[in-house]
Amino acid sequence: MCGIVGFIGEEKIVYDIMSGLLTLQHRGQDSAGIVTFKDIFHTKKGLGLVNEVFNEKHVDRLCGNIGLGHVRYTTHGTGDIQNAQPITTNYPFGISMVHNGNVTNFKKMNKALYNDYHVLPTSSNDLEILLYTFAAELKSKDLKKIKVEDIFDAVKLTQEKLEGAYAVISVIANYGLLGFMDPNGIRPMILGKKVTKKGVVYGLASESITFDHLGYEIIRNLMPGEIIFIDNNHKVHSTIGHAKKQHFCVFEYIYFAREDSVFYKKNVAGRRVRMGEYIAKQIKEAGLTPDVVIDVPASGYFSASGLAEALEIPYHRGLVKSNYIGRSFIAPKQSERENIVKQKLNPIKKAINGKKIVVVDDSIVRGTTSKRIVQILKNAGAKKVYFVSAAPPVINPCVYGIDMSAKTELIAANLNIEETCSFIGADALFYFKPENLKDIFGDLTICDACFTGHYPAGNVEEMLEDIENEKKQMRLSFQ
Repeated sequence: MCGIVGFIGEEKIVYDIMSGLLTLQHRGQDSAGIVTFKDIFHTKKGLGLVNEVFNEKHVDRLCGNIGLGHVRYTTHGTGDIQNAQPITTNYPFGISMVHNGNVTNFKKMNKALYNDYHVLPTSSNDLEILLYTFAAELKSKDLKKIKVEDIFDAVKLTQEKLEGAYAVISVIANYGLLGFMDPNGIRPMILGKKVTKKGVVYGLASESITFDHLGYEIIRNLMPGEIIFIDNNHKVHSTIGHAKKQHFCVFEYIYFAREDSVFYKKNVAGRRVRMGEYIAKQIKEAGLTPDVVIDVPASGYFSASGLAEALEIPYHRGLVKSNYIGRSFIAPKQSERENIVKQKLNPIKKAINGKKIVVVDDSIVRGTTSKRIVQILKNAGAKKVYFVSAAPPVINPCVYGIDMSAKTELIAANLNIEETCSFIGADALFYFKPENLKDIFGDLTICDACFTGHYPAGNVEEMLEDIENEKKQMRLSFQ
């Protein structure tokens, strides 16, 4: 999972790019990168957070009225600087690209690029597969007279060859800004614009909050398989390329997206509130009488508030989070995740001591974080701890861009609810029921493979095997 932005419109577009990346920092903390174009590509990439990678010196150098930005958390390849985005090529002419997602037939396409076009990617980042496949298809056109239709055709052929999930933004030197979606629309991308005294500026971004902060009008979500191109005259061209049935990632709503984001006219915060209301029914049916509801800040808040209102009991802030500690979910090592939880959360003992607590987290993946939270609450004097996962049991890895570990590491894939409850030390455990997802999302067709095992895109068996092997290698390297 990553955050991407792209803008075209006015000089020093780098300011909008950098501001946009700051709104998406929650989507990736491993590296950040920006590329702009004026006569040549101007690039700056580095490991770490946006404010750590860029300074005023870089802003002065990153000139031009068109550019891209990326924040990364590693799901494919290593977290080294060579895998940071954007990635740029001069084959067949200047193209720079960023993406969010995972190409599941990475190995097959890597081999095909070498055999068919003698192109050898220089990193383990699947963006290179996207970039060079598109470039190879574009190379077959009349490069002296490239038309919008040629670009659309090259993208469609790329979509037909690449499997998995991807939202892509690209600068084609001296032509314009390109964006396209995977055939199932698994990953998000939003189109926005603002009108200035000098004209119109267009942008593409992973979440609507980017445009909220920058004062842009939100136009719409891109659809599955959609291709959009904004030329140097700021004219917007769009078409549907290779498209299939939509399967939008439900984990965007449950965990990854910021609460104030909106996808397909469905507010993230509102979906989380409704999920809490549904779980409240289970607690009532169990005959439990909790005193207070608290959340695991911050992604558990809205589900907790909906649950508390439905139960007609108080919601209190019972855990305080340090804003200077990273997200434990995306830390690569288990020991790092445990240390992050210890440092990140501290109980408000007065709100907890002697009370029967319902604590709401966005999900339970490995279980060790949940176990630590229960320990924190009981050490603070909680009489009972009823643990709630606002997500259904995660029983399968995600192969489309969210690092959920190998199946052997997913607690719900290996233990039933009673066993999981015992492992984390809770007095009761409740998950959101997967059969209720349709009630929450209505006509929006979602990807829920992590809950059901129904993968919508590509033959994922090889990818699942790769995940297992990669995790084994990581465990060995940490011993």
